[in-house]
Amino acid sequence: MGGIFLLGYALAFKVRGAVQCGLRPRQKNAASGCAGSSRIVLFVLLCTCVPALLTAQLRLAISADGSHIVNVSQDDAPFFYLGDTAWELLHRADEAETRMYLKDRQAKGFNVIQTVVLAELDGLTTPNANGDLALINLDPTDWNEPYFAHVDRVAELADSLGIFLGLLPTWGDKFNKKWGVGPEVFTPENAEVYGRMLGERYGDHNVIWILGGDRNPENEEDFAIVRAMAAGLREAVGTTQLITYHPQGGYRSSQFFADDEWIDFHMFQSGHGSLNDKQNYDFPRDVNREAPGKPVVNGEPAYEDHPINWRPVNGWFDDFDARQAAWWSVLSGTDGHTFGNHNIWQMWQPGREPISSARTPWKEAVHYPGAAQMGHLRRLMESLPYYDLEVDWDFLTAGPNSSGRETVVARTPVRDLVMAYTPYGDELRMPSDRMHPNSVFTWYNPRSGERVPFKPQSVGSELVFDPPLDPQRGNDWVLIGQRFYD
Repeated sequence: MGGIFLLGYALAFKVRGAVQCGLRPRQKNAASGCAGSSRIVLFVLLCTCVPALLTAQLRLAISADGSHIVNVSQDDAPFFYLGDTAWELLHRADEAETRMYLKDRQAKGFNVIQTVVLAELDGLTTPNANGDLALINLDPTDWNEPYFAHVDRVAELADSLGIFLGLLPTWGDKFNKKWGVGPEVFTPENAEVYGRMLGERYGDHNVIWILGGDRNPENEEDFAIVRAMAAGLREAVGTTQLITYHPQGGYRSSQFFADDEWIDFHMFQSGHGSLNDKQNYDFPRDVNREAPGKPVVNGEPAYEDHPINWRPVNGWFDDFDARQAAWWSVLSGTDGHTFGNHNIWQMWQPGREPISSARTPWKEAVHYPGAAQMGHLRRLMESLPYYDLEVDWDFLTAGPNSSGRETVVARTPVRDLVMAYTPYGDELRMPSDRMHPNSVFTWYNPRSGERVPFKPQSVGSELVFDPPLDPQRGNDWVLIGQRFYD
């Protein structure tokens, strides 16, 4: 029995080896070197009796009603997208650094890591941490195998941790060099081939494809390149992997691809331009109006430790700003959220030119508080039917609605769950008849994950909710009201 079990692992590993060589199992013309390598692995496994580390691919899909992402591999359980931006991970981090980072993010609750194959920071002419360039002669269809072998190892590590790579085939400057390094190397023709090659190589991994790369399509060729790359991916992966689009700051993918069938869910970027950015709660509603029937995720909000509007003289976004953006977005209708730390996305460390005044070595920044607080968000939402929530700006009779103190309220249609986020911990009021008499209330601390049960005051025809501590910036709380049925 043990020999059969071991043989099964070895055969599965052989199939994975074929994928590492850029071939899907259904392909018949595997290169002899790859086939030989697979036979050696099989022989070693059988002789040493050490099982290979294998993790089955997790498959995602969109729910039947189009409201949220589901995990098909887990009986269509809701998948709350919690991403971290590590744009330069494949380019600037070696394997040991990548392992440390991914394990840290898994422990903090992240299930998606957004990173880029052809990276932003001179990703075509500066080698990766192993000294390898991605392309030969800047041709997107002529790959330098050592570079992609490293991407293979990162994908396998993410698989083993149950993490999805939110994989951007390229940063946007490679097809629209409005700013950045470039050069532009894509045409509609090679974009389709490149997309198909990526899908064939990584179609058996936990991958969510994210096109765009902080760029909007601005002319017919840009649109043609994006759609061709999506077509190539779809040809290779079918419906087994999700595809979305990451636009530049202040925009929504639904402004460009609302009617495109290839896009499974939409993304917006609220960006790094200002404190108390209303786009975090306005954009989810805009997307739902422009492209109903598809989920939406904030793909890039204000980063922790990022200079406000890119100027240190304005101050720096901190963990409170990251929480405010997250809770505003999620309670306004997103199906998850993306976090970012300004030092981590660029893997900054002394000796590297800092982008936009990065100031903390990235291996220190992984311990900043914002990331762990995002884990609290995911764990709370997954404990509740978050996919049934609808934003309701009129639910309260009293609560701030300006100056960064805006209280966002979401509820289920039958009001057996109500959630309200108050960024400053301000007093809230609602008519007493809006909640069932059997309802119980809890203050949730988004900084620590602590739950504080309480009973609201009844004043006339209203219920009064007074959060712990005095109102001030950063004393944010989430009100949870739940009706428990007999």
